Amino acid sequence: MWRVRQAAVACEVCQSLVKHSSGTKGSLPLQKLHLVSRSIYHTHHPTLKLQRPQLRMSLQQFSSLTSLPLRKLKLSPVKYGYQPHRNFWPARLAARLLKLRYLILGSAVGGGYTAKKTFDQWKDMIPDLSDYKWIVPDIVWEIDEYIDLGHKLVSEVIEASDLLLLLGSPGETAFRATDPGSESDKRYRKGLLGELILLQQQIQEHEEEARRAAGQYSTSYAQQKRKVSDKEKIDQLQEELLHTQLKYQRILERLEKENKELRKLVLQKDDKGIHHRKLKKSLIDMYSEVLDVLSDYDASYNTQDHLPRVVVVGDQSAGKTSVLEMIAQARIFPRGSGEMMTRSPVKVTLSEGPHHVALFKDSSREFDLTKEEDLAALRHEIELRMRKNVKEGCTVSPETISLNVKGPGLQRMVLVDLPGVINTVTSGMAPDTKETIFSISKAYMQNPNAIILCIQDGSVDAERSIVTDLVSQMDPHGRRTIFVLTKVDLAEKNVTSPSRIQQIIEGKLFPMKALGYFAVVTGKGNSSESIEAIRDYEEEFFQNSKLLKTSMLKAHQVTTRNLSLAVSDCFWKMVRESVEQQADSFKATRFNLETEWKNNYPRLRELDRNELFEKAKNEILDEVISLSQVTPKHWEEILQQSLWERVSTHVIENIYLPAAQTMNSGTFNTTVDIKLKQWTDKQLPNKAVEVAWETLQEEFSRFMTEPKGKEHDDIFDKLKEAVKEESIKRHKWNDFAEDSLRVIQHNALEDRSISDKQQWDAAIYFMEEALQARLKDTENAIENMVGPDWKKRWLYWKNRTQEQCVHNETKNELEKMLKCNEEHPAYLASDEITTVRKNLESRGVEVDPSLIKDTWHQVYRRHFLKTALNHCNLCRRGFYYYQRHFVDSELECNDVVLFWRIQRMLAITANTLRQQLTNTEVRRLEKNVKEVLEDFAEDSEKKVKLLTGKRVQLAEDLKKVREIQEKLDAFIEALHQEK
Repeated sequence: MWRVRQAAVACEVCQSLVKHSSGTKGSLPLQKLHLVSRSIYHTHHPTLKLQRPQLRMSLQQFSSLTSLPLRKLKLSPVKYGYQPHRNFWPARLAARLLKLRYLILGSAVGGGYTAKKTFDQWKDMIPDLSDYKWIVPDIVWEIDEYIDLGHKLVSEVIEASDLLLLLGSPGETAFRATDPGSESDKRYRKGLLGELILLQQQIQEHEEEARRAAGQYSTSYAQQKRKVSDKEKIDQLQEELLHTQLKYQRILERLEKENKELRKLVLQKDDKGIHHRKLKKSLIDMYSEVLDVLSDYDASYNTQDHLPRVVVVGDQSAGKTSVLEMIAQARIFPRGSGEMMTRSPVKVTLSEGPHHVALFKDSSREFDLTKEEDLAALRHEIELRMRKNVKEGCTVSPETISLNVKGPGLQRMVLVDLPGVINTVTSGMAPDTKETIFSISKAYMQNPNAIILCIQDGSVDAERSIVTDLVSQMDPHGRRTIFVLTKVDLAEKNVTSPSRIQQIIEGKLFPMKALGYFAVVTGKGNSSESIEAIRDYEEEFFQNSKLLKTSMLKAHQVTTRNLSLAVSDCFWKMVRESVEQQADSFKATRFNLETEWKNNYPRLRELDRNELFEKAKNEILDEVISLSQVTPKHWEEILQQSLWERVSTHVIENIYLPAAQTMNSGTFNTTVDIKLKQWTDKQLPNKAVEVAWETLQEEFSRFMTEPKGKEHDDIFDKLKEAVKEESIKRHKWNDFAEDSLRVIQHNALEDRSISDKQQWDAAIYFMEEALQARLKDTENAIENMVGPDWKKRWLYWKNRTQEQCVHNETKNELEKMLKCNEEHPAYLASDEITTVRKNLESRGVEVDPSLIKDTWHQVYRRHFLKTALNHCNLCRRGFYYYQRHFVDSELECNDVVLFWRIQRMLAITANTLRQQLTNTEVRRLEKNVKEVLEDFAEDSEKKVKLLTGKRVQLAEDLKKVREIQEKLDAFIEALHQEK
């Protein structure tokens, strides 16, 4: 029990010392006491949850000076009884108080040493913030010069040597402990109390010194500030503000550079990348795909493209392209001095990526934007695409070029660079160039969700601007317009009043309003400058510019970096606000289109133009393959028939008729051989190849155009006809076919031997058919020449013309001549012509000699053909005489042998051509058809021209609306995930 009482008394004494040592009124919590006081272990503090263990060890173990050899205490023996307890309790109390002294001082030494060591450790753990000292106001560092807080804090910690002096020697300490009631002990207690009072006074003096120093500094600082005039105070504050902003900007640039490198490393690790970063990277790509589909969509059914994009507009040569290049961090657009370079809209999609590359929507080639060769190739490709889009007779085109630019650190957004607005049409431009540019710009800006990036040249007079009026018409309240003043360096140099630039930036010189105002510098006007050089020049200019020093511009209103951050934030804000509304609009459009399709085409599939083309392609290829399934017999029959129709006139007119005018069989055969040889060498092979090629075309056309019954779809007719014509145009017959065919035909015509009666009858039949067909044609020609006969005139009420009457009189006169001489030669002599003319004149008919010759040609041919047919009938039984070479017989059938030679040549030629067709030409034609179909598949304009109709257009609209809705839904889902 006495140990518990002893601890309670010691704690009360300690609390009394703490109350009187700080010199403050009232009690202080443990956290606010001096370090020496806080080092003491208080058991009765209300906030202390730990309990002090029972005092079971000697008092020597509580001292931090364990290195000193302490002696054991010699306690006097305790005597029991009332009188000793009543006479010696003050001595026991004094002894306990002396032991408490050792406890306090020992704990002070240990606590002070521990506090100093902890302070040194904390000081070493604090990072080096010397680069960020500019963030702390200058007044703090000036106060620190007067008051060294760290030194004061360390100096207040009591050193161990001072405490040893207070403790005294070990022997003296032990003596005092054994004899607490002696005079020396009283003196020692008085000295200890004086030391404590002195220590408290020193602490108070240091606090007073600190207060006086702070008061002196504040007084001197206030006096100094009062001496400074208001103008100097403003200048000093502006200098400090500018200095702070520039420091912040440099640190921000360094952090962005480090972040860019880290982001590049993260994106390069596909398997170890961060999923959230991949999501952000793909988000802008998904949105760009939606815009690409919408650019090809023909807005119908009151569905319009109201999805946000950044529309870059400005006067010509105002610096639109330069601003875009600074945002994209690459010189990607073609450049020219004063010449219109942007001839069609260019949609640029900026996104993050591990490498700085660019690629077109319809191409897989990547242009490395870190290499000058690829940059030059990209600029050349953009210029070629622009010129290709511009139609003949125009200067600009509304067709959009889609370009994706990826790189580390790029702000995600979609920008559309439009042709510069012009005031006057110059030479070399189309007359409607100005109106076309206005219509293109209005078409993009009338989108209520489009962000208008209005570019104004700061180096020219603001009154000369055209684009500001156009922008104010499209966005009168300025809720989606961002104004950018370019070439500020030239403006500051040339403008006499800098406040005019401030008025331009604030929009006071224009009727338009804007969401934000920015000032940028796009270089020194040298097209060979790099993006890094332009950025360094821009930052250097604004650091030294009066526009910032005089607070005409704020720090966040300058540089293209701040501009790109602001535009990107505005773009994504607009996207989040409007994309769901657009998705609902396309859902309604899809429902309307699906309803219309069900009502008009309930039994047909919804095939768009590409799907219809693929279906037609398969049908055409099947029809080409069907050519290889045509039987050889069919090929030979149609080839033989077509070839005879082509050469029959030549055979009868140029070979048979001249040979028949001879007097004997030997001359007949000689004439026939000569004529056949000449014909074979010059004309026959070529004619045969032409016939074969035409036959192939006819069969191919028959398969292509032949109706397929109920499965036939007339929507493919135009496409099939175009494929057929283009394939035939590209096909060329093998050049070596004529040479081989000539040899075969020559050998066939030289053979005169007819082996059996069947071949003889076949020749007779072939000859009879040929002569009858020729006679029929001749009769028709004579009828057309002389007009209808008396039967037709009476039955059909037809009359002859004057010319036909003349031809009829001439015909009658020539027939009289032939009756007199049936073996008359094929040509009229001149005296015979004169006789016929005079006979006709005697009857009052005036004729011309040429008319007599033309009439004679038809009359004699009919006479000759009838005679030949009679001779053919006589030769039906002449095979026996043919085998005996017509010896002892007046019958000569050499003309039958001629037609047999022609017939055999036709059969052999047809067989040879059939082999060429089936073995080579059909396959070559199939190859040509495939090439034509592949070319048509890549030509969108050709497919639109050949596959037309309401059904096709409705299926196209339905497909695009579905694709847009699906992409929008996927984009909205990804957007919610990103949130």
